[in-house]
This record gives sequence, structure tokens and C-alpha cells, in this order.
Amino acid sequence: MKNKCGNKSNKNNQFISIALIIAAIIMVIITIVVCANSGDNIPPQDNKKSAAVSDSKSKKTKESDSVSTFKMSMAGDYIIYSTIWKGANEAAGGEGYDFSGMVSNLKNYTKDCDVNYYNQETILGGTEMGLSDYPLFISPQEAGDAMVDLGYNLVSTATNHSLDGGEEGILKSYDYWSKQNGVFMAGTYDSQEHHDEARILECNNIKYTMLNYTYDTNGIPVPEGKEYLINVWPSDLTINDPAKDTKYQEYKKQVKKDIDAVRDKVDFLIVAMHAGVEYMPDESEYQDDMAQFLADNGVNLIIGTHPHVIEPAEYIGDTLCYYSMGNLLCSQYQDENYNKVTSILATMTVKKTVKNGETKITFEDLNNELLYCYFDQNTWRGHKVIPFSSSEIKDYMPEYKDVYNTYKDIFTKKDKRITLTPCAK
Repeated sequence: MKNKCGNKSNKNNQFISIALIIAAIIMVIITIVVCANSGDNIPPQDNKKSAAVSDSKSKKTKESDSVSTFKMSMAGDYIIYSTIWKGANEAAGGEGYDFSGMVSNLKNYTKDCDVNYYNQETILGGTEMGLSDYPLFISPQEAGDAMVDLGYNLVSTATNHSLDGGEEGILKSYDYWSKQNGVFMAGTYDSQEHHDEARILECNNIKYTMLNYTYDTNGIPVPEGKEYLINVWPSDLTINDPAKDTKYQEYKKQVKKDIDAVRDKVDFLIVAMHAGVEYMPDESEYQDDMAQFLADNGVNLIIGTHPHVIEPAEYIGDTLCYYSMGNLLCSQYQDENYNKVTSILATMTVKKTVKNGETKITFEDLNNELLYCYFDQNTWRGHKVIPFSSSEIKDYMPEYKDVYNTYKDIFTKKDKRITLTPCAK
């Protein structure tokens, strides 16, 4: 018997085979399409991941790279002769001492600065000690008040007159400055502990500090065992050769120790250096040697005082050095060039740049103003600090343009990149 079902079964098998072949072809096509589409999508996905990694690295780099700034001013020697504090007493109506009128013009510079420096040449022992004049100065503390009121918050006190009042004068001075809120004083101390203390300041994300030294104390010996009272980097001017001055060379070890104690803790390191030869328009061999030593050891800014006249300024590598700022306020005889009554007041932007983990300090918008310390040559009164760029200078110094040109030549002769602000027209 024929299997009728058999014939029908064969036809069905043929249909099934054809259907399976078609299904297989469709599956192959779908697989090809899906794989093709998947392949197209892979690169964009990888690119996104790559871009994300790249952005992350870039972000980290940008986060580590930064720029910070603050504005700073610097002024010279503030020497309080008896003619000055007597005038201040008269300005106060005989009740205390008012120095504000003498230095009021400085506000034009300090008001826009975050850090303001000056050198307190004479010790602020105060009236309790008994005020005195040259050669042993004891000055009223109200002289400091006037400067603090103007915004001066960085003060050097290690000078050749620091021991004019002995240990008592330094202690009273230290006590005065320690009570001034927001003011940093360096150079003289009341204890070994305070001498050795590394005081780190910060302004606008820039950490900084200042060290201060004097070349001598006018022959007045530092009390034995109390060398902490004042930083003396001894210079024997009778030798006048730093290479042969053994005490001077030996003290470099202490200076380097002081620098090493703070160098890694700060971005910006200042040294106020009271040294040189009085009334000389050129820096001495000692000043040159000191400046090079300080620059070699990572000091960013050197502020020179003591010669009582203006000396040049220059860059030593990346270190900015002012050899002598001159007298900010004084009562000294003056020659035809007003040499002891002119000074430099500098303003600048201190810039800290961090790139690839390296920190660099640079100085921008550097302006150097010539100042005149006027007083009546007959009465030795009426002291007033006057900028050469102010039209007011015409009323106090008729020959101001000639005097300006004289000090422009002196100040800029070593480094023409450092200029002097033009005087009034």
C-alpha cells in the first residue's frame, strides 16, 4: 500500500527546508547589519571615553596651574630727629605727638597695596625712656602710630641705631610692635624663642616672610649671651673687602640657616638689608657680595637701607634688589642735589605663578616714585613728604626737574629695565 501521507509529507518537508533556508539567510543578514551597526558605534564610544580621560587630565593640569598676586609698596629710612618729634608735639598742641601731617601723602600709595614696608631707623623706645636725638636716638612710639595708620604692616628694625637705647630700647620697641594688629616686624627681638620663630604670612594665596639684618650697631656691643636681640651681619668697613672679612664670611652660615628655615615654607622671601657706606651714590663691595649671596640662596626681593641717599636698583637673575631707598623722613643737611632728603618709594604687583608644580615669583607694574622730604631750612620745622610726580613739588622745590634727572641717572644706571616714574610737568 502507498503511503499517501508519505507523498504529502515530502511536500511539507520541501516547504520546511525552503523556510529554514530563507530564515537562515534572514538571520545572516540581520547579524551582518547588527554587527555593522555595532562596529560603527564602537569608535564614538571610545572617543568619548578618550575625550573624558583627556578632559580629566587637562582639568588636573589646570587645577595645579595657578596665578596669584598682591600689591606691595616699599619706602626708606624713617629717622626721627628731635626737630621732627618737637614739630609733631607742636602739631598735637603740646599734648602728645602727631606725625600724620608729615607723611599724609604716602596714603596715595599705601591705600591700594596689601603689603606696605618701611624701615624704622630709630628705636621706638617711647617717652617713658626719655626721648633723645643724634647720636643716640630714642623716638616716640607715636611715630610708629602714624605709619600703621597709613597701612604700613611690614617693618624692619635692625639698624645701626637699634642699640641706642640699649637692651631696654629694643624690649620696649618689641613690645610696641607686638601690640600692633596685623603688623609684622623683623630684625630685633625680646627672646631667643621669638628670634627663632618662623613667622609665615599669607596674602591672596601667597605665603611670604621677611628677614632683616644690620651691618653694625655703631660700636655698641650686643649684650653677651643675648645675641638674639638683633641680627648683626658684621661688616668691617676698615677692611672694606668682604673676601678678607672672616667674621662677615662666617656669619653667612647663620644667614643661610635663617633662609633654609623658611625657604620651603614660603613662596616669596624678602630680606631687608641695612648696610653700605653713608652718603655714597654707589653700593659698596659688601652690598654687592650680600646681594649675590642672598640671590644665590633663593631670596626674591632685597630692600636696602642705611646709606641715607638713593643708590641703584637691579635684577640679579630673578631677584629684585634695591641697594638703598634713601631717607623717607629726616632732618639732615642737604647739598645742592638734595641728596639726603630724596628717596624712592616703590610699588609693584607680586605675582606667583604655579606651573607643572613649579612656583615662580615675578614683579609686574613696577613703579618707582621719587620723594622729597621737605622742611624749612631756617626753622627745621614743617616736615612733609612730597612726591615728585605731584604738582605740589613745584611749590617746595623750584629746581625739581634737575634734581629728578640727577637721581634718575643714579637709580637706573645699573639696570635700565627699572625706571623712575616721571616727575610733574
